[in-house]
Amino acid sequence: MCTAFRCPAAVKEPDDLVMELKPSVHHDPNRTGRHCETWSVRFSPGGSYFAWSMGFGMVKILSWPQDVEDANSKSRILNCKQAVWALAFGPCTSTTADQNRHERDLLLATGLNNGQIQVWVVSSGSLLYTLTGHQALVRDLVFAPNGSLTLVSASRDKTLRIWDLAKKGGNPHVLKGPNHWVFRCSISPDSSMIASLCNFDSKLYLWSMRSYTFMRHLTYDHERTMVSCDFSPDGALLAVASYNSSTGWWLDLWDPYTADLLTRVENCELCGDRSESLPTNLSFSPVGLLLAFKDYRALQIWDVERDELVTDTDHNRAGGLCCAFHPHGSIIATGCRNGQVKFWRVPRRVPSLKHLCRSALRFSVSTYQVEALPLPKKILEFLTYRDVQKQKILCCNKHWS
Repeated sequence: MCTAFRCPAAVKEPDDLVMELKPSVHHDPNRTGRHCETWSVRFSPGGSYFAWSMGFGMVKILSWPQDVEDANSKSRILNCKQAVWALAFGPCTSTTADQNRHERDLLLATGLNNGQIQVWVVSSGSLLYTLTGHQALVRDLVFAPNGSLTLVSASRDKTLRIWDLAKKGGNPHVLKGPNHWVFRCSISPDSSMIASLCNFDSKLYLWSMRSYTFMRHLTYDHERTMVSCDFSPDGALLAVASYNSSTGWWLDLWDPYTADLLTRVENCELCGDRSESLPTNLSFSPVGLLLAFKDYRALQIWDVERDELVTDTDHNRAGGLCCAFHPHGSIIATGCRNGQVKFWRVPRRVPSLKHLCRSALRFSVSTYQVEALPLPKKILEFLTYRDVQKQKILCCNKHWS
């Protein structure tokens, strides 16, 4: 169902392109209800598998690292029979020995065009069960990072649902409130908060994972289209991507505890028509403080700690839709409208000892608790990320001076 190859030197592909996969199934306009886009790509928590929604209701699961010369080795095809909009591997960490067999298996959840969520066993490729309840397509899925079988789904029916797969997903908690399609969701690393956004709603919603209640909005002062959100590995930052079709995109870093906007990043103002580089997805690396964001024009990776653009690649390749880091942070995958997946080498960046100490503290300590500590002001500003530049233009490599 796919082909994999290293790009020959004559093609002059970027040096950081490791591999790309192309689906062998081509778009047939007579096949309604199934499309060729790659809406989601995911690596498994341990990094040993890669899942790819390759269009036409098909999902491919590959062993990783992938043998470039044998793209179909140790792979499975899942026929979901509906357009697949979202993928999620779980549980995110190893489970205890006293759990039943299915809970010990690595699972893959697929969000479908008809509102259903299918849960598959990765080792066998068998369908475990189907979750029903959403009244419109499931746009995003994410498992709780704490290793439980808790799955959160975001849907165009304007709801979030929290499923307990240990109980086969019965009687999920339903979070209502938005008046628009729920487009994306993310769970904090300590599994205490859910962040969600609606495509046509100029604010972000924060929900409690403990009480299943609404907490607060992160509100913008002017109209924008919301695209994606993700928590930093320590949970102290929440990145949000949004855009206005006439002025370009913004990348904002918020404090999810205090609802303070810490920094606002705008795209390169020298790159001609900024409306052509609308963002589609963003993701924090599990390693260090690297933030990747994909738009229609390029893949960029920003080192937030050092305030450097370390990757600016995949140029002039229209239709990028999604991106996902490998758990080790060395590779990032991007999916395209034509069904392709590309794998890019991520520059090796060693986090500073200061940042590692900050991350270890912030993983379990809120901003309010840090601010109550009897520490010098400069240390408190560092621990709460208040020392970052408040506003900046992220220049591309072409215009970097």
